[in-house]
Amino acid sequence: MTQAAIAQKPVTLVPEARRMAFLPLLFSPALMVIGERAVFQFMSWLAPDDYAGGLWHFHERGGQPLFMSPDADKRFRIFCETNGYMGEVSAEAAGIIATLFALSHLSFRHEADELADAYMRLYEFAGDHPEAGEIFKAID
Repeated sequence: MTQAAIAQKPVTLVPEARRMAFLPLLFSPALMVIGERAVFQFMSWLAPDDYAGGLWHFHERGGQPLFMSPDADKRFRIFCETNGYMGEVSAEAAGIIATLFALSHLSFRHEADELADAYMRLYEFAGDHPEAGEIFKAID
């Protein structure tokens, strides 16, 4: 399947039966635990007043992993002290932001093609997200 064909598919939640395969595909088998923890840590750093742990959704498109997001119906106040961004976003957008931060951070420390591929796939997806403006301000 071409990247263009994958890009046209809708984003879906990973079914329970395939959740165990999601993290190794997103971060690589060797980095799956480190990658998951990095997303949680970035979320805690970015939204300390609104995030205190909990369940997460896994999102994919065309069978390829995209991002993790908190299982919450609330909005998250994001503050990034490295670029001064302050804003409020949905749980989905907050998850995209935290996942992008984690993938970028890990890619500077580990050589894994999965990290670069996942970052580019998610970055492209974020450009079409309804909260793209806030996502890109947060990661800038």
